[in-house]
Amino acid sequence: MSVLRRNELVMDDAFRAALTARCGPGDPFEQAMALDGEVVRNVDGRRTFRFELGGQHYFAKVHNGMPWRRILRKLSQFRIPVLGAEPEWRAIHRLQELGIPTTPPVAFGIRRGLNPARERSFVITRDLGRTRTLEQECLSWPEQPPAFAFRLQLIREVARIARTLHGSGMNHRDFYLCHFRLDLNTNEDATRSGRIPPRLHLMDLHRVQHHRRLPARARIKDLGGLYFSALDIGLGHRDLLRFIREYRHSSIRVTLNSDSTLWQRVTQRARWQYQREHGRVPEGLPR
Repeated sequence: MSVLRRNELVMDDAFRAALTARCGPGDPFEQAMALDGEVVRNVDGRRTFRFELGGQHYFAKVHNGMPWRRILRKLSQFRIPVLGAEPEWRAIHRLQELGIPTTPPVAFGIRRGLNPARERSFVITRDLGRTRTLEQECLSWPEQPPAFAFRLQLIREVARIARTLHGSGMNHRDFYLCHFRLDLNTNEDATRSGRIPPRLHLMDLHRVQHHRRLPARARIKDLGGLYFSALDIGLGHRDLLRFIREYRHSSIRVTLNSDSTLWQRVTQRARWQYQREHGRVPEGLPR
């Protein structure tokens, strides 16, 4: 992927043709920025919505800048503000290179100025169709356990995605079950019975960071967040060991001996996050 210039516009041919058919001749950047639809989220100058164009459904994230007071507040809280759509566009393409399924990109545009707080940009992706978040999928597991093969395949696939992402020097920063989407477009029954491997899409990439070598704190934050989001779905000790073995791509004995500090800190992070969110310590979590 080429280095993005000061002003950039990328659109696939089918989307550009559909946009022109609806809006007529004009500036495609401004036409895309003016699109509207069913709003999913609207926060910090970033509006996410679903819309239809030319018989296809898409999702758009439109960034209209962030006031300096919010930028400074986030920095004072040691949080990196997301000022535009470029990080997500880069992350989508990098995940595609790594073989991690994600949302298919169709368009990106950015208009930069001297003031980064007034940068305007968008990223548009194709709707994945029939999908469900892993948070939704696993919610009933404590009362209605899934097929063993399906459970095992999901654990292995989540671990594979985490291993590939972190091995490339990337961290998600919002690495929770709700940001994995289970593809149900092919054969839902065969997927849930474990007869065909589940396909998971990693979503919401606007906060992804890239490093030459992943810092330990970034790995722990991602893995701790993932563990936190899975604490109430009825996973057992063997499930956790299966994840660890697949994530490290090594035997449990070797991994636990060499990485005991890592997994202790991941557990501590999950416990802290759970207690902050729910006001109590999760049951059965090792210390």
